[in-house]
Amino acid sequence: MAAAATRSVSNRPLHGIDRVAALLMTMGKPAAARLMKHFEPEEIRLITRTIAEMRPVTTSQVEMAIEEFATQFVAGANVGGSASDVERLLAGVLPPDQISEIMNDVLGAANHSIWDRISGVSEGTIATYIMKEHPQIAALVLSKVKPACAAKVLSHLPEDMRNGVMRRMLAFKPIVDETMRIIESTIHEDFMVNLARNAGADTHARIADIINKMERNDMENVLNSLSSTRPKSAEILKGLLFTFDDIINLPPRARTSLFDQVPNDKTVLALKGTDAEFREIILQSLGSRVRRMVEQELSSSEPASARDVAEARRAITDLALEMAGRGEIELNSGGEEDAYVR
Repeated sequence: MAAAATRSVSNRPLHGIDRVAALLMTMGKPAAARLMKHFEPEEIRLITRTIAEMRPVTTSQVEMAIEEFATQFVAGANVGGSASDVERLLAGVLPPDQISEIMNDVLGAANHSIWDRISGVSEGTIATYIMKEHPQIAALVLSKVKPACAAKVLSHLPEDMRNGVMRRMLAFKPIVDETMRIIESTIHEDFMVNLARNAGADTHARIADIINKMERNDMENVLNSLSSTRPKSAEILKGLLFTFDDIINLPPRARTSLFDQVPNDKTVLALKGTDAEFREIILQSLGSRVRRMVEQELSSSEPASARDVAEARRAITDLALEMAGRGEIELNSGGEEDAYVR
């Protein structure tokens, strides 16, 4: 009976740190020394303590450990890691509290990376995504992305939804780690699909931003060339462009906000060469005292070079684009119905 019990114990497979210690002792000092150079100090302390306290290990147990290792190595020739793999790898090798600390670090780094990548997505894309999801998912996304990103996304949401999402963010309760990992994985995959779907729109927006910075003649040449080769793209780009001529299509309040920040001499230069209808719409955006000063300058000043006029108009257009980017005014919002076209 005692002999049977002894055989049962001696044939029991080794696990965790006992298996590591037995394998190191079996492979001999030179190979074990090379391998242990890759261990952390705490791991070495655990292994050496285990070796010092280890009971006799049978040949059968060592053979089972080697066979299991060899089988796992062959099966894992094409490997892909995950947080669960890390946790399984450490189980039995390190104390539970140290494993917990390492896993928190691993998961924290992975999750941080996910939300960093999502924070780099355009706020319009994020807003479109969360508007189609449950408000609780919207609150989760906005509570995880960078604050600056969340603020921009919130500005794209309808007021009632924005207020509801903010309330949910304030009442948010911690989510179980495993559940959070599943949610994050799903959201990340959704965003990759969403990004691919919106890649074309993002490209048009970037190209429109470049064309907006061009001189008027260069802008027209590019659009004419695109119209003959890629008419659909040219049409999309035209809808995204904003030029000095488009300023009269802004709502009156937006025009007033814009010209409040434009120096008088720049306004005078930009208005030179414009027709009476265009000029009158711009003058209506100025305060009465500033309007009188501008009108006086326009009537009495010498003609300006075409280059100076173009630079003044470009500066005002750039300012409008910057203000729109900061959310201070809206472009292409359909101001006056009769748009001026030069």
